[in-house]
Amino acid sequence: MFLSTPTVIETEVFTELPAHFRRHAAGKSRPINLLEGPSFDTAGNLYCVDIPCGRIYRIGPDAKWELVLEYDGNPNGLKIHKDGRLFVADRKNGLMIVDSRGGNIASSIAGPAQGKAFLGLNDLVFASDGAVFFTDQGQSGLQNPNGCVYRSDPAGKLDLVIGGIPSPNGLVFNARESELFVAVTRANAIWRVELQGANRAGLFVQLPASGPDGLALDEQGNVAVAAPGPGVIIVYSKWGEPLWIVKSCRGTLTTNIAYGGDDMRKLYIVESWTSSILVAHMPVAGKRMYSHA
Repeated sequence: MFLSTPTVIETEVFTELPAHFRRHAAGKSRPINLLEGPSFDTAGNLYCVDIPCGRIYRIGPDAKWELVLEYDGNPNGLKIHKDGRLFVADRKNGLMIVDSRGGNIASSIAGPAQGKAFLGLNDLVFASDGAVFFTDQGQSGLQNPNGCVYRSDPAGKLDLVIGGIPSPNGLVFNARESELFVAVTRANAIWRVELQGANRAGLFVQLPASGPDGLALDEQGNVAVAAPGPGVIIVYSKWGEPLWIVKSCRGTLTTNIAYGGDDMRKLYIVESWTSSILVAHMPVAGKRMYSHA
């Protein structure tokens, strides 16, 4: 049992979705935009997706927004390949690959087998060898734990990593890539999946309330967990001890996170209720992603 009290870290607003990108449903005063999937390229641009609007945005270091692509889909997660391509976990279309310069969809994997669609993809992460791991969440839950994690190698070969998950969401590797942390939203938990043998899963941490969403790792192996209910990011040590609680200065729908900045000590947080990007200054630098390798 851990007796230490986590240190609270405050946030500030980096930027928010401009008014001309906000979309309203008929008769509704609140915009339908829902931001997710933050990821940095090597030039310091922050990409994110807008799920109901089928959009991908690019936000420059100067906080200016640009529309990269709008299409018929529901992009939920986004990660950047080291060659600059955008890999998108789309709830409607499957795993998609987008040319970030031309904004064109190059290819996609629609399902786990010919003629069979995914349940509804959520998030993804690159391994150091270029393989992409992604969660297939759909409407899975405790009553129907049929969510999965898949691996697509650089040649496009698809393998099931683990199934039987009640709502798999964000995911990130440990430092040695021997284990995969998976946010299991409907079980209010983070699972640790061994990536060898039978790919056994164990419990890393059990959250007290509000299912976890996006995950990120820092240079010391600490796991940052976006908790969209209370509007916080909880950073756990590799032993599962809560170290820091990062509090939203805006709304409470803190859906996903990405480390950035010149020294990688800034944690950028998507607050989806207000369509804002928040930033916190962290004690430990984030681990660089595959796009920066």
